[in-house]
Amino acid sequence: MSDDGNDPGAGGKLVPYEVGYSRPPAATRFRPGQSGNPRGRPRKSRLPDSFPKLNEERLKQVTLQEAYRKITIRDGDRTVDLTMIEAVIRSIGLNAAKGDKRSQKMFTELLRTVEMENKALYDEYLKTMIEYKSAGEKEIERCRRLGIDPPEMLPHPDHIHIDMRTGEAVVRGPFTREEKKIWDGAKKYLESVEEEIEFLKGMLKKDPDNENLQRCLQQSIGIQKRMAELLGE
Repeated sequence: MSDDGNDPGAGGKLVPYEVGYSRPPAATRFRPGQSGNPRGRPRKSRLPDSFPKLNEERLKQVTLQEAYRKITIRDGDRTVDLTMIEAVIRSIGLNAAKGDKRSQKMFTELLRTVEMENKALYDEYLKTMIEYKSAGEKEIERCRRLGIDPPEMLPHPDHIHIDMRTGEAVVRGPFTREEKKIWDGAKKYLESVEEEIEFLKGMLKKDPDNENLQRCLQQSIGIQKRMAELLGE
């Protein structure tokens, strides 16, 4: 330990002062009445422990949960279970039907907005299907001219059927490789069903006088045709 100077003791007399543990130098000690933390205790954050992040959008989550929460309402002499949004739309529609002007305006505006959005989505879908089919057919024709196999296309352009009179685009074929496996399996099975029908028809001609056999064969042919229709839909 080293002597850092004299410390005025009781009566103002100077006494030796030894610097060491819990005995800081006299020049750095706090003066009487002076706080050891002049800035005070830092203020505690007022943010809650679970303050939502910007990307969580909890209000939207709560709104959607409430909109599709099931509730029970009276519908005449019975009760029905509806989602909250279904009940709200039904209430607006009923009030509109009763002649409430505000409900009528709200209901028609809501219907118009929904129909316009649906039309815009379908118009975009139709445009995409037309462009996809056209580009696919051009690529197939290019490969044919070069004598090479065209790339696998899902859906295949030949499976896209567009009716320009009605503005409908229907895909009668697989969209993914997994669906294509199922599709190919169903196609092979359909071919076997058609072969079975032809075989049964041949048996009908061999023994036309056997009524029981004829009846059984006709029933079997009917079943096979129905299966072929279901697979072809």
